[in-house]
Amino acid sequence: MARRKKVYEGKAKILYEGPEPGTLIQYFKDDGALDASPPQATVEGKGVLNNRLSEFFMTGLNSIGVPTHFIKRLNMREQMVRMAEILPLEIVVRNYAAGGLSERLGIAVGTPLPRPIVEYYVKDEKLGNPMVAEEHIVAFGWGNQQDLDDIVALALRVNDFLTGVMLGVGVRLADFRLEIGRVWEGDFMRLIVADEISPDSCRLWDIRGLDLSERDDQLRDPVPLADVYTELARRLGVLPSNVTHTPKPTLIN
Repeated sequence: MARRKKVYEGKAKILYEGPEPGTLIQYFKDDGALDASPPQATVEGKGVLNNRLSEFFMTGLNSIGVPTHFIKRLNMREQMVRMAEILPLEIVVRNYAAGGLSERLGIAVGTPLPRPIVEYYVKDEKLGNPMVAEEHIVAFGWGNQQDLDDIVALALRVNDFLTGVMLGVGVRLADFRLEIGRVWEGDFMRLIVADEISPDSCRLWDIRGLDLSERDDQLRDPVPLADVYTELARRLGVLPSNVTHTPKPTLIN
C-alpha cells in the first residue's frame, strides 16, 4: 500500500492528500485539547467520536444548504473533505457569557446574550490567538467586506442549526468556534464551513434536570456536559460501540 503524503498536522487532526484532485483525507487523533482545563495529553477514543460527531453536524448543515468541506466518512477515524484555502481566522459565535467574554466585560458566566455575537480571532498560537475587529481583517487583506458579510451569514446559520439540535438532546450551546475556507468553482469563489464541528470546538452545558419553567435569563448555573464526547454522541445516536472515556474540555476563551 502506497504511503500517503501528509499535508498538515495539528493538535487534533492530520490532513493527507486525497484520492481525487481537490480532496483531502482528514484523520482525527486522540490527542486531548491543550487549551482544556486541565490540559489533556491523550483521550482514548476521542478521534473516533469526533469523526462521527463532525460527520453528523456537517451532513446536517449540507442538507439545509449550508456549504461545508465534508464529502463523506471513510472509516472510524477518517473522512474525505474538499480542499479549501483556510482563512487565517477563528470565528467564535457566543450565545451565553463565558470564558474570555465574561472576564473582559465582567458579565456573570451563564448570562444569556441579547443576541448571538460573532467574534474574530487571528489563528496564531504564538500570539495567543488575539481578537481582532473587522477593520483589521479588511486592512490586512485577510478578507473583504463581502467576505465578512458571508462569514456572519454562515456563522449565524450554523448557530441556528446547532442550537436547535443541541436543545433537542438537552444541551445548551454556550458558544462555538468555526473555521472558514475559500473554494473556487470556475471563476466563482465562495466561502464554506471547514475543519470540524465537535466538542473540541464547542462549549456545551447540560440542561437536563434544570427547571426550564424558569425564565431563560434566570438560569445562572451552567453545568458542563459530563463525559462530553461520549455523552453527546450517545444522545445524538452516533455512538460507536466500545468507545468510552470521561474527560471534560473547556475550549473557547
